Amino acid sequence: MKTKFHQIIILLFFFSFVQNFAQVKISGKVTFRNKGIPEVNVTLKDTYDGATTDANGNFSFETSEKGIQKLTFTHAKYYEIEKQINIEDKDQTINAELKEQINEIDAVVVSAGSIEASDKKRATALLTPIDIYTTAGADGQISSALNFLPGVQKVGETEGLFVRGGTGTESKIFMDGSLINNYFSNSVPGIAGRDRFNTSLFKGNVFSSGGYSALYGQALSGALMLESVDLPDQSSYDFGVSPIFLNGSFQKLNKDKNSSYGASLGYSNLNLMQQIFNFNADFIDAPNGFNGDANFRIKTKSGGFFKYYGMFDTNRIGIRTESLEPEYDFSLVKLKGKNTYHNLSFKQKFGKYLLNAGTSYSYNQSDLKFSTEKNDVQSNESQVLNDGNYINFKAVVDRKINKISALRGGFELNYAQETLNVGEVNKNYRDLISSAFMETDLGFSNHLSAKIGVRAESSSYLNKTNIAPRFALAYRLAKDWTTSFAYGLFFQNPESKYINSSANLDFQKSQHYIFQIQRATDGRSLRFEAFYKKYDELIKTQNINPNSNQNQQIQTAFNNNGNGFAKGIELFWRDKKTFENIDYWISYSFLDSKRDFLNYPFSLKPNFASEHTISAVAKRFIPKWKTGVNLSYTYAKGRPFYDIVTQNNMNIIRTEGKLKNYNALNLSFNYLPNLGKKDAKAFTILVLSISNVLGTKNVYGYNFSQNGNRSSAVVPPVNTFVFVGMFISFGVDKTQDAINNNL
Repeated sequence: MKTKFHQIIILLFFFSFVQNFAQVKISGKVTFRNKGIPEVNVTLKDTYDGATTDANGNFSFETSEKGIQKLTFTHAKYYEIEKQINIEDKDQTINAELKEQINEIDAVVVSAGSIEASDKKRATALLTPIDIYTTAGADGQISSALNFLPGVQKVGETEGLFVRGGTGTESKIFMDGSLINNYFSNSVPGIAGRDRFNTSLFKGNVFSSGGYSALYGQALSGALMLESVDLPDQSSYDFGVSPIFLNGSFQKLNKDKNSSYGASLGYSNLNLMQQIFNFNADFIDAPNGFNGDANFRIKTKSGGFFKYYGMFDTNRIGIRTESLEPEYDFSLVKLKGKNTYHNLSFKQKFGKYLLNAGTSYSYNQSDLKFSTEKNDVQSNESQVLNDGNYINFKAVVDRKINKISALRGGFELNYAQETLNVGEVNKNYRDLISSAFMETDLGFSNHLSAKIGVRAESSSYLNKTNIAPRFALAYRLAKDWTTSFAYGLFFQNPESKYINSSANLDFQKSQHYIFQIQRATDGRSLRFEAFYKKYDELIKTQNINPNSNQNQQIQTAFNNNGNGFAKGIELFWRDKKTFENIDYWISYSFLDSKRDFLNYPFSLKPNFASEHTISAVAKRFIPKWKTGVNLSYTYAKGRPFYDIVTQNNMNIIRTEGKLKNYNALNLSFNYLPNLGKKDAKAFTILVLSISNVLGTKNVYGYNFSQNGNRSSAVVPPVNTFVFVGMFISFGVDKTQDAINNNL
């Protein structure tokens, strides 16, 4: 199978040949109601000959074809037509009148608060897998790439998507409709876990920073919906190597191209890089781990589709820090983590109905051991052991009402069983959340559409039920301008880690109000969004200390009297057209937020919320050098920090302040040595990535001693990090993505 690059070269030679020998010119005008239509594709069927109409609807091209041919006229907004023509030796003029159609592509898509990449035809399509891989500083992780978009806060000390004043746990992540529990790897305090899932597993993502669909729940702030790839184009074998990891994978496609299977295996270890770079973190056990996955995909004869994905990973880390308590020299923490996840989905059309069903299971274990060291003598270790089993099942039935309207509904079951052992606290937590939902898309015209939905949930642990309405309206202001408004009510259970007593708790609640104006043209998009979120019934906690060890202090929920708000404006601009071979985007977020929740003694600005955040990303592909150059920069105004303790059953602030502003400039290079080589059997990409090129000493927060007299900064494990890697693919030319997406 020829690569797209080879096809482009062949096509150029073909056009050159035709241009020299063509004898017939085909021209004309395409209209609707006597007005010219731009960007209509006019082609001779089953040939490469054709053209696109200009701003006035005119087209012209030359061909060497002869005899009876069919001329096709296609445009997303109009019905396709064919005209039969007889090409002889004379130039011909062919005009066409098209008829407008209302369809899913042209109709306004309700997208207030959302960023979608699974369908590039939608105006809010922003990030594809290649976008993520080529964003400097993202390290190939979906969650890290989203940090360069408006609405997402830069929080480096812990994992999660911190969206519009919400905590990292208030944004949920789904795969093919099923909830992913423990999307991030197990972590130690102060060092964030990484994405567990390979970005190339997904063909697209829909990231909603508010006002998301009634099909999803249990998230106060946002939802990230990931859609896994279907059948691969062909069989392939991949290999990756770097000083940090070694991995290999394969995908096998059957001859009929209706089923495939594959697997991968990898190992990572940061020990070598620790020897080379001056790390801030003193690793006694450098981060390391094994991972593997397997998948199969089957397309049935009746048009159904099965997809299975299963994975496992283990990770270990040990870190030593100077003790803040004078009686010890060092504090030590060691982690052993393991996780497995399995996802099975099925899609089938039954007449006018489409069924999407899926189930997933995951198991996660985090084994943390804390100790101290004095005069090179280590104390006995105390353990924090957390085990979790999670099962999800979801079924959605979708029925088209007409070409731009649909009705869908279904139900979802989420079961969680967790055990926690820490000191004298031994917890066995179980909960079954049963949900039912219904939603309709109403397309009134090409200029107006609405989305109305409702979701109901019941929690066996809380013994409570909620009903959450969702509503959105979109209107096309002009050819390239749309505006939308969204409102929604969202509920979420209290985090299980805070449920360590028999307190009578309820669902946490948030309300979203979002207004958006968007302009989308070929190669450019501009989006402005204003939002307001109101929080109610947030949980309040107090610190308990089971073993007189500050590292093991845990917070326990005792009521739902918390509240808060978040409001702000966001701006996003992306441009692929102005500068040749350059793709860049700029985002800005303003956030005003306060919360009275967890152990906050009163309403405070959250320690994870920055008032101003600016990000810029630029990518340039240089064909002559076979190289892509990528830059990114993030600035975030300093976040607040607090030292909050519980005294006499009351939470008080002993120390508070503001962190220094966050700054980071990242740079990466992608070199494709096989680019342009004919009959290459292996396709290689070499990567060099430098995070925080300028070595800025960023600070994420502070830790405090038990008496509050001493503190230490929470900083990244390393200020500047350099990654080099080589990725080789046998069987599939991965360089075509580099060309088509301008790395």
